[in-house]
Amino acid sequence: MSLLGDPVVIVSCFLVLSLLLTFIKIFHKLWWIPTRIQCMMGLQGIQGPSYGFVYGSTKEALRMRNEAMATPMGLSHAIFPKVEPHIDFWLNKYGKNYLQWYGTRAQLVITEQELIKEIFNNRDGTFSKTDRQGFVKKLLGDGLATTKGEKWAKLRRLANNAFHGESLKGMVPAMISSVEMMLERWKSYAGKEVEVFQEFRLLTSEVISRTAFGSNYLRGKDIFEMIMRLALLTTQNVYKLRLPGISKFFKTGDEIESDMLEKKFHNCLIEIIKEREEKVTSGEEDSFGSDFLGLLLKAHHDANDSQRISLDDLVHECKTFYFAGQETTNTLLGWTVFLLAIHTDWQEQVRKEVLNLFGHENPNPDGIAKLKIQFTIIHKYGEKMLISSNQKDSLKVFPKRLKITQLHFFHLEWGLEIVWATTLLSLKQRLLFP
Repeated sequence: MSLLGDPVVIVSCFLVLSLLLTFIKIFHKLWWIPTRIQCMMGLQGIQGPSYGFVYGSTKEALRMRNEAMATPMGLSHAIFPKVEPHIDFWLNKYGKNYLQWYGTRAQLVITEQELIKEIFNNRDGTFSKTDRQGFVKKLLGDGLATTKGEKWAKLRRLANNAFHGESLKGMVPAMISSVEMMLERWKSYAGKEVEVFQEFRLLTSEVISRTAFGSNYLRGKDIFEMIMRLALLTTQNVYKLRLPGISKFFKTGDEIESDMLEKKFHNCLIEIIKEREEKVTSGEEDSFGSDFLGLLLKAHHDANDSQRISLDDLVHECKTFYFAGQETTNTLLGWTVFLLAIHTDWQEQVRKEVLNLFGHENPNPDGIAKLKIQFTIIHKYGEKMLISSNQKDSLKVFPKRLKITQLHFFHLEWGLEIVWATTLLSLKQRLLFP
């Protein structure tokens, strides 16, 4: 028998060929593509940290973050080097726009305002949202913050209907009641320090539970605690990369816990949804309600297929709103009060304005609209700020369109991600979870 006809030789040749092709494929993905992108960007004047095999620049970023978080900082606006030390360092070293690596994914970090405006205009649809995976996917789900296309438009319409001007006015009494409960609780802190960030977390949780989901904080307490824990796990693992597919066979303790939290979170939301549905089917209520959950349920039961949303979409949207709505508002309130505590002259101006408009009465929607100084502070130092490392120019105002939400990632077909480098999501999470 010839060697070519020997089954052992044929199988051996096949295995060698398969291993060779696999090696070439891995080499192409893990080295050739990143090296090619780095060279292409370098020819256009875009520099950045060198690509590290498999891990990109995440190890360096994690090292700088751990070093920055190892020491406390004083009362200062220079928070950027603390919460995003790698971005601060690389911006100073490579310029306003630079290339960094999240594993094998190239990320072009942009901080020039005009380029950011051009990306957000996105008239030809060149930039699309990057698909979220892992811990972030478990935290935010597949709701308004992460979805795109027709599904995004449908969910955006629902959110607009739930939170238009007249609807927000109707929420004011519930908000006032929640604030009164908080202030009553503060009376027991007379002469003591108040941890306002924690207090605002309870306040925003209560307001969102009452106005958007028709319950109270105690009813949603488990949900908010799960969100906090899942956010902590997400922050801890943001720079910890694993080989693709390995999590299917071996999971870390954080991955196991996050899976458990995600499942429990899902079951809690289903329970709240079913409870509202049962009230309608039993005749206890004649409609699903006009709050956010009610509008989502109406869309879920819509007779028009093009307007209907699935149960999964409903759950994911609730998940997104519970986290994004509560955490961003909580952070904005905490940061604004922090700045007012430092700048007591502005604090006095705000206090005088409130007393002049309302005296010692509760605020009302018409009066709230006249709080010019207060809105100036919130808009200038909250919704439109990028924390700078330069204390002489510590708050740089960005266009109103750039609000506190999250790091925005856009994906280009040839393998490059564009990152709008605002830092407030990281600020929020790392003040909570050092």
